[in-house]
Amino acid sequence: MSELRAQGRYGPGLGDVLPSFVGLGLLLLGTVLLLNRLSRAFGVTGLVIGVNLLAMATVVTLRVRRAFVRRRGGHYTAEELARLDDRGLAEATARILERDGWQVADLSLRKGRLRLYARDRHGRELDVTFRPAAIHDDATDDEEPPWPATVRETDRPRADRPGVDRPCRVIVRLGDFSRSEVLWASRHRDVHLVDVHRLRRWAAGTSLDELRPRR
Repeated sequence: MSELRAQGRYGPGLGDVLPSFVGLGLLLLGTVLLLNRLSRAFGVTGLVIGVNLLAMATVVTLRVRRAFVRRRGGHYTAEELARLDDRGLAEATARILERDGWQVADLSLRKGRLRLYARDRHGRELDVTFRPAAIHDDATDDEEPPWPATVRETDRPRADRPGVDRPCRVIVRLGDFSRSEVLWASRHRDVHLVDVHRLRRWAAGTSLDELRPRR
């Protein structure tokens, strides 16, 4: 519904729901025909087998649908997070932010890399970038970590977003940050690192504010 409202619509049209109704009708018709054939071929035994198969299929379908709806609502399990690729992680992060009331804009296509911009109803803004888990940090504790260009870019003023000087920077990684990266972030009050442990809590329902370390 939120996507429809963003398009200036307040509900699904006939074209949106008609395929679902047609599919549901065909499914019911197929079920009736299957039970009828089993009943004719095997009598009561065939009917019982058909009903059991139908019940198992229904349970599996409901579980799959619940998992799909849960993920669409911004809730992920640790196993689901572990299966995400870089693009999937960005999409999951956007859904989690929307779950918590943030309006999210995907800047990935504009920048040619994965990046999100988010704003909440209080006017707070986030610049969300992603650090691939495959990138290793070779810096020592006294050196600046070799952040990729997407992260170093966030140190510059926000000329590409009207009215924004410096949103809070959130760096998400489906892995752990090194000690040098944590020390670097601790020297910047507007930087928040979300490693795999914080990401799991965030995806399970904890808000981003609760994940922020106290300084």
